[in-house]
Amino acid sequence: MAEAGAAPVDGWGFGWLDGRATEQRPSWGYAGMLVHRVSTVEAVLDIQTGGGEVFSEVLRRSTRAPLRVEATEAWLPNLVIARSNLAPFGATVAEVAIDEPLPFEEASFDLVISRHPVLTLWPEVARVLRPGGTFFSQQVGDGSNRELYEFLMGPQPPDGPSSRSPRQAERDAANAGLAVTDLREEPLLTTFNDIGAVVYFLRKVPWTVPDFSVEGYLPRLRALHEQIACHGPFQAHAQRFLIEAQKPPAH
Repeated sequence: MAEAGAAPVDGWGFGWLDGRATEQRPSWGYAGMLVHRVSTVEAVLDIQTGGGEVFSEVLRRSTRAPLRVEATEAWLPNLVIARSNLAPFGATVAEVAIDEPLPFEEASFDLVISRHPVLTLWPEVARVLRPGGTFFSQQVGDGSNRELYEFLMGPQPPDGPSSRSPRQAERDAANAGLAVTDLREEPLLTTFNDIGAVVYFLRKVPWTVPDFSVEGYLPRLRALHEQIACHGPFQAHAQRFLIEAQKPPAH
């Protein structure tokens, strides 16, 4: 736990967990699907890019670079990493809070993307898309890792209507004037091999247990450590959904 508590959690890479935890990936392959889309547009925006790890990979694999490449990020440590990762592609990374309007003109982008956004401002997405443009996003669904947070926090209320529901996202897209063209969801198995992996994950993904600290949850962490030692890796399920929506073409 001390090792995991001291490990840096800047950026959006999870290499520290290699050999200590695994998470299934969605069958659709978000980055692979993006490569073709990014290769065929003139202007692309990545909202809440994290450290730009996935976006830079997509740009590196693209057969044709967009003329305009932009990104936003809210957290300063990630912002520094994203600017470094995306600089080779001529990208500008703007510091924008997750609930602030996007600092771009109306109808600026052919493609807007976002991987695991904390919040999607659908009217803003629709505003900056050009007519006929596309929003493409992989998002975290309701109840992700419920087994883990309920082990630590106790039983929690069932998820009600939420922006993390794919059906709610579909309604929000429609209300913003976008037509959903693809919507998929999958539960994915997450396996934690030791308590250090749990501590690191909860520091890296703080919305799982919003008030998490090692000291505050020490008794439950000890209990989880003992369970893993006696019964093997702890398993939970992450929820992911993919949504693609198009702004109507100009008439």
